[in-house]
Amino acid sequence: MDRRSALVAGLAAGLFSLAAAPVFGRCEGVAPGARPQNTSRQYVGQTLDDIVARGTLNIAVYEDFPPYSWDDAGTPRGVDVEVGRILAEGLGVKPEYRFVQAGENVQTDLMSYIWRGTVQKEPVSNVMMRVPYNSEFTCLVEQVVFTGQYAKEEVAIAYRLDAYPDAVPSDKPRHEGGPVPAYFRFDTVAVENDSISDFYLTAFPGGQIGPNIHRFPDMARAMKALAAGEVMAAMGPRAQLQYGATEGIAVHQPPLAGFALASWTVGIAVHQSHRDLAYALDDAVAAALADGRIAAAYAAYGLTFTPPER
Repeated sequence: MDRRSALVAGLAAGLFSLAAAPVFGRCEGVAPGARPQNTSRQYVGQTLDDIVARGTLNIAVYEDFPPYSWDDAGTPRGVDVEVGRILAEGLGVKPEYRFVQAGENVQTDLMSYIWRGTVQKEPVSNVMMRVPYNSEFTCLVEQVVFTGQYAKEEVAIAYRLDAYPDAVPSDKPRHEGGPVPAYFRFDTVAVENDSISDFYLTAFPGGQIGPNIHRFPDMARAMKALAAGEVMAAMGPRAQLQYGATEGIAVHQPPLAGFALASWTVGIAVHQSHRDLAYALDDAVAAALADGRIAAAYAAYGLTFTPPER
């Protein structure tokens, strides 16, 4: 499983298992991971006072992950880079970006970059961006404070206008005549391999879509295939579809029946021993949501912004 799929796959697995369980209190019956013991100070980050004194906030962002975060010839770019800058400004310091790879799941990434460090003994970062947030998921990882929810991500469908001439693009989430999953019983669709969109379409009733699913290593290549006319549509996170859309391609959000993970909230992660830092960063996010700076960060990359549920 590649880096992009790892963002949500671990969260999805946890949710599916919890959905089948009896109803208890939020964390009842959920065994959390072990808290770090006797861990060197360099591997648990720095205190808020240390960060302010040093003058920089070390921010972990996923590498090569447009439109969220990527290195453009030495210049960090992307929505998460802009939100990271807002976090640093909230503390009165400068942002320092660390581009990281994803592990097998979200828990592995949090262990490597927030609360323990990598197997190469690299120190952790002060904060990590684009962490999928779910109330139950927070029970599994007690080593981390999940906070600063700054956006809502939603699954959408991009489609070629020449493949669906009856579609009526508009500012509405759903375009009349635009493709819905049932269309892919006959039409070709691109997805990121092992992503939640891949899982959803593969499990579509009757398995009728399977032969028409074209899988790619990432959504950027899936969107290039759509632009080249190799497929008629593509399904994935709306922001990635919008960023990769070229002339002649529209993006809409039709109803996705039975898709429990069609949307999710993203936020930040901080080591559990630095709750004062977590509070300060959450305050910075709240202020930026209120005055429109986070919405502006999305707009700067041509993306639709949906506020998170906080």
